[in-house]
Amino acid sequence: MLSDPDVVSDNRRLRETSQEAAHVREIVEAYDAHKAMQAELEGARELATVEQDAELRALAREEIAALEAALAESHEALKLLLLPKDPYEGRPLLLEIRAGTGGDEAALFAADLFRMYQRYGDRHGLKVSVLEASPIVVGSGGKSHEGFKEIVASVNGQQAYNLLRFEGGVHRVQRVPATEAQGRIHTSAATVAVLPEPDEVEVKIDAKDLRIDTMRAGGPGGQSVNTTDSAVRIVHLPTGLTVQCQDEKSQLKNKDKAMRVLKARLLAMEEEKAAAAGNAARRAMVGSGDRSERIRTYNFPQNRITDHRIGLTLYKLDHVIEGDLDDLQEALLAAYRAQLLEGEGSS
Repeated sequence: MLSDPDVVSDNRRLRETSQEAAHVREIVEAYDAHKAMQAELEGARELATVEQDAELRALAREEIAALEAALAESHEALKLLLLPKDPYEGRPLLLEIRAGTGGDEAALFAADLFRMYQRYGDRHGLKVSVLEASPIVVGSGGKSHEGFKEIVASVNGQQAYNLLRFEGGVHRVQRVPATEAQGRIHTSAATVAVLPEPDEVEVKIDAKDLRIDTMRAGGPGGQSVNTTDSAVRIVHLPTGLTVQCQDEKSQLKNKDKAMRVLKARLLAMEEEKAAAAGNAARRAMVGSGDRSERIRTYNFPQNRITDHRIGLTLYKLDHVIEGDLDDLQEALLAAYRAQLLEGEGSS
């Protein structure tokens, strides 16, 4: 109950209970509407049978056809509402983008992907904030371009996870690099990881399992850079996971950011272990989310983007790279739901 003092005093339980209550209300309202349509259909069928007036019988038959189609849609919608919800829906997440094969061009592509997600987030009211980045400058003078060896950003908003959950994996690009003088097409890649931010109870970290180092921030100049020990590196000793943050002038803020990234990576590691052990319930989606799986190719010369998981090809790469991912995400969501329904049907 939302009014339960134990629930009200616990922010996590309050959020989860509120979300569950809203979902139950949605199911009840959809079921009530479905039952009302069934009653209307029964009335229309009876009218078509007993009515003496030919014109009214014809109107009843038209209504029957419309109601049967609406009921079929309502039935499918109800089945989707009754499917198990992904436990990470409604969560903020961390988005990790890393340059893969392809050298400097891969770093430039990683930057393009990050800007694509930023613009996509802007379209849907998400807040994208950089937590840590390893930028590089490719070229010189007026022809220089910024890329990223790695960039980690937090994405906040009620729909953050739903909108980006299918983006994890290897993204491949085919184009003439900005640094290519001969006009040859190169193939490069970047990896994307989508990491839901864990609740405190999901990831417990013992202080004795951490080694925390402080150092002077490196990189381009600026106030406090290379002058104070504000950069923080955290090593999780049991797993060897290492996170370093230096974007903030405050050592405390850098430590907080590094801990957020570490917790998200630890949760992802536990997910991978569970999936490897056969507990793949929430991985029954389009693709595995594994960052080693090639999921998409961006072919700039032909303005073509192909999602290999569902065999979808669109000739609108120029729009997608500017943040218009809606057609892709809708197709991926439809395929994901079809997989879930198929799994429910066979169970």
